Amino acid sequence: RKRRRSRRGGDPAAARRPPLPAPSAAPSAVAAAVSPAKLPSHQPLEPSATMATAPYNYSYIFKYIIIGDMGVGKSCLLHQFTEKKFMADCPHTIGVEFGTRIIEVSGQKIKLQIWDTAGQERFRAVTRSYYRGAAGALMVYDITRRSTYNHLSSWLTDARNLTNPNTVIILIGNKADLEAQRDVTYEEAKQFAEENGLLFLEASAKTGENVEDAFLEAAKKIYQNIQDGSLDLNAAESGVQHKPSAPQGGRLTSEPQPQREGCGC
Repeated sequence: RKRRRSRRGGDPAAARRPPLPAPSAAPSAVAAAVSPAKLPSHQPLEPSATMATAPYNYSYIFKYIIIGDMGVGKSCLLHQFTEKKFMADCPHTIGVEFGTRIIEVSGQKIKLQIWDTAGQERFRAVTRSYYRGAAGALMVYDITRRSTYNHLSSWLTDARNLTNPNTVIILIGNKADLEAQRDVTYEEAKQFAEENGLLFLEASAKTGENVEDAFLEAAKKIYQNIQDGSLDLNAAESGVQHKPSAPQGGRLTSEPQPQREGCGC
């Protein structure tokens, strides 16, 4: 009888121990609880040293705008520059589009923030607000449509009035691959550029000819203005931000991204 009471009562200390976890608590369930996908969106993961050193190791940010009539190929030029691809069926931009790319000028990494504006007259009031604080402006016309060339004076007036005096403006004759359909000569466009103090080249968003040069030449001129002191980096309207590169193994705080207006066309 005493033995039966002893077995039935058990060890009092064992009764106070917490029960062991059930075998069903598999590691996969624990991993799911701490998976990054389960973290709240407002708690981003800390970047690693590798993430901190690339691709954010740029020294400057230059703001660009692309202006010109509807259908001259502004969005196609931007896509060719940022994606190295040609969009055969490129819809007209509604409002503005935005793209970025990091380039190198004189050993300095520079991030280009490029705003592609709509060419339709009904969007001019909206897109004019993006001229402010632009370090560079790409003014585009279509070499096969003289009307787009004839409207350059209006686009240039807006650029001069709404940007700072040191904004670098480059004139681009797009669709240079359509030589047989040319309606604007190279010589007259070059003369227009020289008379107005503009950089100038012809390019093709389709073949990629001179697309790289169009963006790089403007950046080189902006960087030159920084070096000779004609561009005040402390002025908000300069269109340039100086952002020292992150040290090796250092951390970077998240950089706010400009918001995109309109639809992505």
